[in-house]
Amino acid sequence: MNLLQPDVIALVLLLGGAGGFLAGLLGIGGGIIFVPLFLHLFPLVGVSADVMVHMAFGTSLGIILPTAVSSTFGHRKRGNVDWHHVYGLAAGGIAGALAGSTLAAWLDGDRLQLAFALMQIAVAMRMFRQKRYLPPERDGRVPWLHLAFVGAAGGLFSSFFGVGGGVVAVPLMVITLQLPIHLAVGNSSALIVVSSLAGALSYALHGYGLASLPPFSFGYVNLLVAGLVAPLSMAMARVGVRVAAHLPHDRLVRAFAILLIVVAVKIGWRALG
Repeated sequence: MNLLQPDVIALVLLLGGAGGFLAGLLGIGGGIIFVPLFLHLFPLVGVSADVMVHMAFGTSLGIILPTAVSSTFGHRKRGNVDWHHVYGLAAGGIAGALAGSTLAAWLDGDRLQLAFALMQIAVAMRMFRQKRYLPPERDGRVPWLHLAFVGAAGGLFSSFFGVGGGVVAVPLMVITLQLPIHLAVGNSSALIVVSSLAGALSYALHGYGLASLPPFSFGYVNLLVAGLVAPLSMAMARVGVRVAAHLPHDRLVRAFAILLIVVAVKIGWRALG
């Protein structure tokens, strides 16, 4: 099989649409959905095991980038992006993203899959605990160094696991920087633009020129898959947001958390096998 076969393209579109829909439905980043989907898809189309995991991460970041841009513009219109904060977050985010992708490139695929599986379980457990600690909001200016630290943590997490990083950045902004939750979410979207771009470029450079890469690959980023999935994912995410307004959100999140654990166990078992 190859990526240009009609049935493979149809499968890519189906998985991409499903991933975007779930991301919008559950209010989570698409990367935590796309990476497991790609880990399932890439072996089916003959992607070498030597590059499969890194390519799943890099391609996921390539899809997250345009989605984060769209989200940032949406939050900006509502006044939920503070550009002073974003500049500090972005400086740290670039450094963190480069470090995270470099660390991931050094690890073999099995160890990277195991790390991703453990991360999924941690995220799922956090979903079960919906209570949020909201400290008093900050009145004064946020120190630039604090912003850079939070940005670096978010960028490192994002690029190492091929996900958005909001699951780390938002709580850090709320708890350590004492920002309002709506501002933390908006700033996180802007941070993800920078960290996903830096991470995707780093994955592309680390994998550049490898003989085992499938067609249409720029290093560890498959441009064909990213180009097919990103537009459909963005459209289906909006559908998911609309559907979520009519469904019991807490039950959906808990059900998805259970699914994450099941998928994580499968990925971890395969990595250890």
